[in-house]
Amino acid sequence: MQSLGWTLITVLLGWVWTERIRASTCSVTHWAAGDVVDRTAVLWARADREGWMRIQVEGPGGGNWALPATAERDFTVKLSLRRLRPDRLYRYRVWCSEPQAHMGSFRTAPSPETLATVRFAWGGDVGGQNVCRDARLGYPLFTAVEALQPDFFLGLGDMIYADSRCEATGRYGNAQIPGSFGPAVDVRDFWAHWRYNLEEANFQRLRAHVPYIAIWDDHEVVNDFGPLHDAQQTPLYSPRVHLLPFGLRAFLDYNPVAEDPKTPGRLYRAIRWGKHLDLILLDTRQYRDANSAPDSKPFPKTLLGREQLTWLKARLKASEATWKVIASSVPLSIPTGFPPENGRDGWANFDQNTGFENELWEIVRFLRDEGIRNVLFITTDVHFATGFRYRPFPEDPGFELYEFVSGPMNAGLFPNPDFDLSLNPKRLFFFGPSDEVATYEEAVKWMNFGVIQIDRGGVLQASVRDVRGEAVYEITLKP
Repeated sequence: MQSLGWTLITVLLGWVWTERIRASTCSVTHWAAGDVVDRTAVLWARADREGWMRIQVEGPGGGNWALPATAERDFTVKLSLRRLRPDRLYRYRVWCSEPQAHMGSFRTAPSPETLATVRFAWGGDVGGQNVCRDARLGYPLFTAVEALQPDFFLGLGDMIYADSRCEATGRYGNAQIPGSFGPAVDVRDFWAHWRYNLEEANFQRLRAHVPYIAIWDDHEVVNDFGPLHDAQQTPLYSPRVHLLPFGLRAFLDYNPVAEDPKTPGRLYRAIRWGKHLDLILLDTRQYRDANSAPDSKPFPKTLLGREQLTWLKARLKASEATWKVIASSVPLSIPTGFPPENGRDGWANFDQNTGFENELWEIVRFLRDEGIRNVLFITTDVHFATGFRYRPFPEDPGFELYEFVSGPMNAGLFPNPDFDLSLNPKRLFFFGPSDEVATYEEAVKWMNFGVIQIDRGGVLQASVRDVRGEAVYEITLKP
């Protein structure tokens, strides 16, 4: 009888909750498609309050759904689509209580055996150092990305700055849309940072019609964070309170990332696009050793963690794609980490032994020993654009790697001429101001994003483009 009583109470509470949601009047505030491959995709949307989010998808594998938007996830919902058709344009409608539906679209990837062209854009560093939504232009680079009509856009980290403020007057003296938040100390604060950036009209328009692939870097939580140093001692923060769980939850709530209950919180994954592209997304944050720890051959540090490193090697070895593009939010050769005495935040040691170079060398030697070619890295994080060609083995000059660095899309400019020499790099270009920038009009000329394009024959073209969408550097690579 006691069990029956609890069952009745549960059913009654569920009925009350359902009726309350049914009676709610809500509006859609954001929507996007993401993690699109040949037969699956994720649709994501947010309402302004509790209610039933309705999604209609046209085409094979489509249908109609009603999903509850609740305060527990800041009124966001996700829908995993299965059994889609490769290389097909899908249109979808999203609405809540209001009769006006919001329209979106995405094209699925060609099947892995199909010879097909692909073009995608990537970038990072949005809204940092009080370089936020310009009152007149918003985030103008997203307009340039949309104009290229890429197959998808990769947000490669620092797509919010949860440890910063956005004030009415920006770093470069321009009028901005102020954010109603300070540095994030709980999940509601992190949600507020995501809402602010995603409300920007250029960004929302891009996400409505271009599939969005998301990975994080440090400022989605706090500067240079890892699991062993994500608590802060400065005012506003609570000492010994770990921020990673809050930031990870908000990241998953606000991005169309496919989630698997068997591997909760896992962000590293791969996007296969036709015969020529395997895009491998690394999580450089959740599993790293402390930045301040020394890195040595007897005791090498890990940036990726053993499980992710094993997965990366297996993916690279098994991949039959012409090009393997590895997305790492932190650069290979440019020294990062602020202040430097806290240790290096990226792969390179540069002038100290606190980078993650031994693990990088393990990956590079694996590529050489397994005969894996046509590998390039795309990175962000450093707030200027550059590129390198690496020939790390003098005895094997035919083994080459490339790295292309883009950014910022809309943040402070911090050009740095230094780079580590361990992988025998040759700098290909440098795009950043040589003098201090005084105005936003001047700063925006240096903001940039990257583009990778592969033709049907497998020839790859990499470029970095400015706010007008014009290439400031480009290179053509044959497989």
